[in-house]
Amino acid sequence: MRISREYKGTPMEITESGCSYLDGPDEHGRIPDDRRIQFLRGYLDELGRAMINSCNVRAYHHWSLMDNFEWAEGFCQRFGLVYVDFRSQKRTIKDSGKWYAKLADAGDLQ
Repeated sequence: MRISREYKGTPMEITESGCSYLDGPDEHGRIPDDRRIQFLRGYLDELGRAMINSCNVRAYHHWSLMDNFEWAEGFCQRFGLVYVDFRSQKRTIKDSGKWYAKLADAGDLQ
């Protein structure tokens, strides 16, 4: 809101938003990452509220689609919506990735 007030009408684009958690597969191969879902739900709820209040937001990009190498943390932190087994390179969609896909399809934060 502050940027919107100070730079009236300037279009904004959120280019990197995300959080890192050390989530990994459970005994069934599923990657439950409820904290990331809660982070995204809260962030996007506030972003939507800002847009309702006249913030000119053009786009939002989650960082990152897949777990990757981070320059400061190496492979220790996991930011992605898709879990990457760095040894086998197998990719598994995390619960947050499934949630985000439903959001993209329906446009509903529930």
